[in-house]
Amino acid sequence: MPSKSENSDRNHRMGVTVISPHSLPQYLHLQQSIPNQKAVKTSCLLSYGGRGGVLLGQNNHPDPSHPTTVNSITTLPAMKLNSSSSSIAAEATSTGAAAAADDVVLELELGEIKDKYMKWKWKGQYAINYIVSHPEDANPNPNAPPILLVHGFGASVPHWRRNIKTLAKHYTVYAIDLIGFGASDKPIGFSYTMEKWAELILDFLDEVVQKPTVLIGNSVGSLACVISASESKKGLVRGLVLLNCSGGMNNKAIVDDWRIKLLFPLLLLIDFLLKQRPIASFIFERVRQRESLRNILSSVYANKESVDDELVEIIMEPTSDPGALDAFVSIVTGPPGPNPVQLMPGLSLPILVLWGDEDPFTPLDGPVGKYFTSLPSQKSNVSLSILQGVGHCPHDDRPKLVHDKLLAWLDNLSIENPVV
Repeated sequence: MPSKSENSDRNHRMGVTVISPHSLPQYLHLQQSIPNQKAVKTSCLLSYGGRGGVLLGQNNHPDPSHPTTVNSITTLPAMKLNSSSSSIAAEATSTGAAAAADDVVLELELGEIKDKYMKWKWKGQYAINYIVSHPEDANPNPNAPPILLVHGFGASVPHWRRNIKTLAKHYTVYAIDLIGFGASDKPIGFSYTMEKWAELILDFLDEVVQKPTVLIGNSVGSLACVISASESKKGLVRGLVLLNCSGGMNNKAIVDDWRIKLLFPLLLLIDFLLKQRPIASFIFERVRQRESLRNILSSVYANKESVDDELVEIIMEPTSDPGALDAFVSIVTGPPGPNPVQLMPGLSLPILVLWGDEDPFTPLDGPVGKYFTSLPSQKSNVSLSILQGVGHCPHDDRPKLVHDKLLAWLDNLSIENPVV
């Protein structure tokens, strides 16, 4: 077992800041006063499926001007949001893939998205927010599957602002706010679990979409999609797209990573503190402050230009809703839920995995990242692309990289797996 001094030296070399229980209040205060703090963020400690707040700050990239392929895994270079890509244009052999060659990312303004809001009653009592955008094609492909976008922790429908228009050129696109997030209900006393989110998704497909659907999820939303596909008995799920899938609803899911083991006592302490209402309110109020959120987002986005005022507003606005604090506490302190490592072997439907290589929450060298990068060699239905210079939210961080791989995959799905 490493000595305390050895652990300290190792943490220092890796850029890890370990916070002792007695220093937590001072740390929370300090985070408000250091705009570009590179130590462990409060949100990282309360996050899911990754390193438990360890931000390594690695920057070991190959030549960013060329994609590389290693063992059938494609690595895409980072591109600025408004740059053109001749290689993408050359590969665009169908109408869907051709959309990726657009020079400008098609973005919906927050007001435009809110104008599309609709409500669906789940279980006859919970108001669930969603939007739907229909294809622009005059004669849409009858084999093109509908798409359901499922956000990650703390996010909502508008987090797909840079994707909906592009996808809706040729596909019917739904986006949903999971219960406890966005403009959906946040019922007091509700016990949030991964299984309930998966149940909500399947009920939405059954009652609203009513067609076999491709589920596209980010982070904890990806895991909810995996669980939904695993539990679907009606053929409701036609394919999965997983963007930096989490290992659980919170970090208690990952126990075989020394970094999590190192921080596990602190995670348990935070669970205990969050169950004390005054302390939970104290922490939540500091996390939800505009500058705190901007710093947190900057730590998980590789492309800092994507962390704009609108993104901060998207994350911050729902935190003022009644029930937001209760949802936060329930999710952070609740059970982690099913592990994707146990579920993925049972899935035979087409799956696309996209992974940002600068993700501090679910890093490539963590247990979840390592597992997903090994899947293409084990399962022929899984395709994997590693996205260079991309963080935890690839679809918003570097949307053009995501669209490049996603649209081509959707085209192939429509051709190779037509609706019967």
